[in-house]
Amino acid sequence: MKHEGSCHCGRIAFEVEGDIAEVIDCNCSLCRRRGGLLWFAPREALVLKTPEADLSTYTFNKHHIQHRFCATCGIAPFGEAAHPATGAQMAAINVRCLPGVDLAAVKIIAFDGAGA
Repeated sequence: MKHEGSCHCGRIAFEVEGDIAEVIDCNCSLCRRRGGLLWFAPREALVLKTPEADLSTYTFNKHHIQHRFCATCGIAPFGEAAHPATGAQMAAINVRCLPGVDLAAVKIIAFDGAGA
């Protein structure tokens, strides 16, 4: 299934393809404050519909994950990183930025990112 997503102001727009059955609710210092629900997809499933130059990037801790956000509205629709076990490029999609997803129908799994 193809999903359309964006930040709040629309400066960052994208499509991502895949079936969303479950998402991660991480409690690390960033995710806890941001409140995102993350679904992981292969990076090639994510297609930007706006210029990559419009993305702002934040990294912290070990600097492995590029947390992408909009400098205009502040919303963080996705992150990018290599899968730690396989090295495959992944996208961590904030499903709250996919208006077509019924969040009540998605299984939420707690992840202890604070303790990781």
